[in-house]
Amino acid sequence: MDSQIKQLHQQLVNKEISCTTLVQERLDLLKKNTYNSVNSLLEDTALALATKVDAKIANGEEIGLLEGIPFGIKDVYMVQGTYTTASSDLLKNYKSAYTATAIQKLLDAGAIPLVKENCDSFGHGSSSENTIFGAVKNAINPELVAGGSSGGSAVNVAKDYTVFSIGGDTGGSIRQPAGYNKIYGLKPTYGRISRYGIMAYASSTDCVGPLAKTIEDIRIVLNVMSGKDGKDQTTHTSSQINEEAIKTNNVKTVGYFKNFIDNDAIDPKIKADFLAAIEKIKATGIEVRELDFFKSDTLVSTYYTLAMAETASNLSRLDGTNYGNRIEGENLKDTYSITRSENFSEESKRRIVGGNQVLSQGFSDEIYLKGLALRDQISQNFEKDFEEVDLIISPVTPNSPPKIGDSLKDPLAMYLSDAYTVGFSLGQLPTLTVPQGTETGLQITAAKNQEQTILKFANFLKETI
Repeated sequence: MDSQIKQLHQQLVNKEISCTTLVQERLDLLKKNTYNSVNSLLEDTALALATKVDAKIANGEEIGLLEGIPFGIKDVYMVQGTYTTASSDLLKNYKSAYTATAIQKLLDAGAIPLVKENCDSFGHGSSSENTIFGAVKNAINPELVAGGSSGGSAVNVAKDYTVFSIGGDTGGSIRQPAGYNKIYGLKPTYGRISRYGIMAYASSTDCVGPLAKTIEDIRIVLNVMSGKDGKDQTTHTSSQINEEAIKTNNVKTVGYFKNFIDNDAIDPKIKADFLAAIEKIKATGIEVRELDFFKSDTLVSTYYTLAMAETASNLSRLDGTNYGNRIEGENLKDTYSITRSENFSEESKRRIVGGNQVLSQGFSDEIYLKGLALRDQISQNFEKDFEEVDLIISPVTPNSPPKIGDSLKDPLAMYLSDAYTVGFSLGQLPTLTVPQGTETGLQITAAKNQEQTILKFANFLKETI
């Protein structure tokens, strides 16, 4: 099975390439890149770790599968001693005091961090343009957006600057940029990977996940990061997925949401390509069923109601007192106001204001509580769907990637680009983007904790469509 990780591991073990050379080559590419995918390089740390790996190999010691493999980290993860900016003015000089659990597991496995990656500020965006480091450019066409909010992570993988990267997905922020840059991106089941050490956007849907060029690399990284964490009470134990288990497809029924496809908002080419992919799946003997679901605008409004409320709460701590770039005013209240007004992006302020409104007296019962009730209905709907089908497939986005600048002019269009991803986030379901089927890929979604089934079907699709 294709795997960059395994290929590089074998080259290191066979002494065909030194770890120092491997890391330096990738660092050089990152330094020269013109895609705005880099917030900061971890050059000294990376080279020091590479030297240790080379010493182990020289001494005849065995190295682990991930040992010496270069990877990237979205700049919303704490990594002790590194700048963790969330691509924001507020935290542009903030250094992490500790390391996120998911990242620490990769470090413990010997993987080498190269870069903190550009993203939408605090994860607020679907294009990776809401950032102080400049809009991330699409890896295939630099005039287009890279997708968001994990745009830098997707581009670095697509351009081979990193072997894999760790993104964050709240409403589609791994899956959408993976589709825009034609790579794999996984949002796992909520709670499979610890969120401890990631800057919270919406705590009820935030997920840690990998982006990579192969299914096998997604599997390897997922296994390392998964597991219960005493520092995150939402985590749970999960079974390891072995390589042999995902080689043979046993999916018999696949569903898709008819109202996603019979919709005026979908690009005709994406619709035609999706329906063509459905026909190819049917031709293999798999039963494909049409499913009914909530309208996409209902999903978007429910998601953004809850996500804005949660981010308003989560970001209330950032006032310049304990964290961030403090700007002094005439008094304490003035200081808070100026600090937050000057340091948050326009999109972050839009979401904070919206969140505070739906939580405020007179609105919370009418809007926020209705959003919570709808989320429960969405989850119940999914449970019924997975009694009928093994998997659900859908386009990743209704449209192709926009040009850089267009999303900033029309925030509503940006929110609607998440129409096909946010429902699965609200359901806390595992979902994988595969770079096939439509211009921005396909999503494969299963019931909770069924990542193995998803990876099996992804392997099957690779040979089918």
